[in-house]
Amino acid sequence: MWLKYGLDKDGTLVSIDDVSKGKTLLKCPYCRSGLTAKKGKIKEHHFAHNQETCRPVANREFPVLPLYDNFNIHLSSKNLEQLKLLWKEYGSKNYPIEYQLVSPNLIKTGLLKKNVYTVPPGYEFTNLGKIPVKALDLMYFNEVQEPLLLKKLLKLELAVEHALYKDTPDLLHRMTDFNLYRAQLKRVLSCTLYFLEIQTSQGILYKIGITQRSVGERVAEVKTDLLAHYQTVAIKVLGSWAHRGNIELYFKHRYQDFNYRIGNLTEYYKFNTEDAKIVLHDLQKMKPKVLSCVEMGILEDKFNFALDTSLWNSRDGDRLTPTITKINTY
Repeated sequence: MWLKYGLDKDGTLVSIDDVSKGKTLLKCPYCRSGLTAKKGKIKEHHFAHNQETCRPVANREFPVLPLYDNFNIHLSSKNLEQLKLLWKEYGSKNYPIEYQLVSPNLIKTGLLKKNVYTVPPGYEFTNLGKIPVKALDLMYFNEVQEPLLLKKLLKLELAVEHALYKDTPDLLHRMTDFNLYRAQLKRVLSCTLYFLEIQTSQGILYKIGITQRSVGERVAEVKTDLLAHYQTVAIKVLGSWAHRGNIELYFKHRYQDFNYRIGNLTEYYKFNTEDAKIVLHDLQKMKPKVLSCVEMGILEDKFNFALDTSLWNSRDGDRLTPTITKINTY
């Protein structure tokens, strides 16, 4: 986990994706130290402290979206390899998995479940268990992830309320956790997922991506990028899905074997005709995203808590007496 957001002078959280690399005017949401945007080609883009890294960031304690950019369900490498082997030998063939082959950890984490109706009786993969092995359809992935996203939001909100009413010393830490999580959730909800078919002078490519602008604007940029590599480029939009920014990284995980790098461009794929139809069908099976009242409130920046951030000391972030008001917005 890396710090992906910094605070600007107005107290607004700014994503690492929206700044240039190098030193910034942004501050750490936890300690108000200055931040540098690290945007190299090896490590994931993130913010680093200009001085000593504060404890929440050093210990990776800040909240991240469930099943957003990590699909190994926090398994050890040993358990992950076992899960992949079980999928190859049993799950992909719909064979029951013999009891003695199953690690207790795979059952405890909900990746496998008992099925007494198979012959012989055994274990089978749950939808959650299909995610690490790239086998869960996009439609079912949404059904697994969406409740987890809102459950974690509620957990963080309750932590703020508890800290507020008990006047605990970690109040501002909990408030920052809550705001960071909302910012991440707002970003994926505000994005439109798109899937493109691209006819180039060297054959057909496909591209998955997300945008907060119109798909047409993004397509124009994609064409400009590709004309640096191909003589001719013709782009067809095969589909777009509003509020589905959560899907992009799982798509990349699910179809990793088809990924086709073009220089520094990484969101392109080569599918044969039949595979392209399967992938498009996978996308088209997704139900339209219907925003809940909570999600609409996030997109409209209607907070459950109002925090007077001016009470932070800009030099060292010492905790003063904050003013936090509960606002019933959803």
